[in-house]
Amino acid sequence: MSRIDTTFAQLKQQQRKALIPFITAGDPSQQLTVPLMHGLVAAGADVLELGVPFSDPMADGPTIQRASERALKNGMSLRGVLGMVAEFRKQDAATPVVLMGYGNPIEAMGWEIFAQRCAEVGVDGVLTVDFPPEESHEAFEHLQRHNIAPIFLLAPTTNEERIENVAKLARGYVYYVSLKGVTGAGNLDLSAIEQKLPQLRKHIKLPIGVGFGIRDAETARAVSKLCDGVVVGSRIVQEIENSNENNVVANVGKLVKELRQAIDQ
Repeated sequence: MSRIDTTFAQLKQQQRKALIPFITAGDPSQQLTVPLMHGLVAAGADVLELGVPFSDPMADGPTIQRASERALKNGMSLRGVLGMVAEFRKQDAATPVVLMGYGNPIEAMGWEIFAQRCAEVGVDGVLTVDFPPEESHEAFEHLQRHNIAPIFLLAPTTNEERIENVAKLARGYVYYVSLKGVTGAGNLDLSAIEQKLPQLRKHIKLPIGVGFGIRDAETARAVSKLCDGVVVGSRIVQEIENSNENNVVANVGKLVKELRQAIDQ
């Protein structure tokens, strides 16, 4: 079993839900990304989503856009992100790490080299926002050859045919975007999530994580009752933005502990 499969199986046995925080690699600095990753795990994270900064992050709202800008200004690159995962793995061999980003940097490196390097450093899954499943078979064949899980987004507007297609290709877990719009946008409609999930579960046997718009412990707890994992990105990145280099790990850890306690209640 992969690290992702093992983690979700253990959580299911414990009747708990996954907490999946997102941070952007290289924000607030290259030196602090790995300490932040360890801090997230210590605070109760089950899976880490590590953002690969990109100059045109079309699915992201202003908060994560600014994080990408800061990271790129700090000299962050895809090779640098892979190096951070290798550094993280020196101390943590168990926590799944998913890279989340856009196709251009991977295309520039080449999918075959990228997938091989992911396997070498200990990446468990890859979520490429702008690579739809209908057009990605060759790319994801490289990932699957190296036992890297291709992870897909589904949205409130996703139709039955696409859900079936994703169900065939996806590994690890499926990420349900809980609202229309970019990361950090709008207010969650819990009843809409509750209505959509049975349609997803009819086809998808993998765990389903829900993200976009989860900004506090109360919302995280409510969402966790409906799915298998809660993804929190913009709120954590906002905490990073509002902190300084001396207190950022502690501040993010405090926030993630609050989310963890709420989900476990």
